[in-house]
Amino acid sequence: MNIYKKLNEITEYIDEHLEEDIQYETLAKFLGVNVYTLQRLFSMIAGISLSEYIRKRRLSNAGFDLYEGNQKIMDIAMKYRYESATSFSRAFLKFHGIKPSLVNRQAKLKNFPRILFEEKIPETVELNYEIISLEEMDLYGIGINTNNEKIGQDAPQFFKKIEDKYQKKYGDIKYGMITYEGKDRKESQKYYCLYDTEIKEFEHIKIPKSKWIRFRIFSQNPPDIQNVSHQFYCNFHFFNKYNLREIPELEYYHDEITDFLVAIY
Repeated sequence: MNIYKKLNEITEYIDEHLEEDIQYETLAKFLGVNVYTLQRLFSMIAGISLSEYIRKRRLSNAGFDLYEGNQKIMDIAMKYRYESATSFSRAFLKFHGIKPSLVNRQAKLKNFPRILFEEKIPETVELNYEIISLEEMDLYGIGINTNNEKIGQDAPQFFKKIEDKYQKKYGDIKYGMITYEGKDRKESQKYYCLYDTEIKEFEHIKIPKSKWIRFRIFSQNPPDIQNVSHQFYCNFHFFNKYNLREIPELEYYHDEITDFLVAIY
């Protein structure tokens, strides 16, 4: 299966159904995966969450409709699945920088085009791993709110901030951790910097005993770590049958190495 070809089929389907209630379950069937995997794959590859992509495509089309001047604002709001003219106007202003009531043939509007994926990108990437068991861990740290689109920048910046502030006092940061919103883990929620010694001023996080998939990265550079994470969700996890536990991902930093850890049953 060519993932990128299937993603193009998904964005084509979305464009053809922007005026309808788009069910994620329907989109997931293009790839033969569950909704969580679909959302994670789309966000990782496209660099934008699926919900945000659909929202921006709808608002792009809404701008054109208003520019044509043949429809009422309320009608366009309902057409693109907004519950009220107020919520539509708020979203329209945030996206286009102008109120829908002020759109005319001289207005400057934004367009967010349909995403087209390069279908010839190689999909087979060798990714070595081990299955290991780890006992329960008591970790202590501090986190920052983030999301799928921002975590690539938020995590390394926050890591550097905490390292500069606390290294002399507590030593090296031992772990990074990513938490998610909801049980389906479809959206990154927080990134943590963690220590394996008790620090009373920090949040206490207990990681249960579990089996883990360990990907060893001979680097601690953020792009190298992010690349392995990307490969895991876009290639490894997509074609393998390991069941992930509802435990946050961990990054274990040691000896100029990073162990990318994913808990499994």
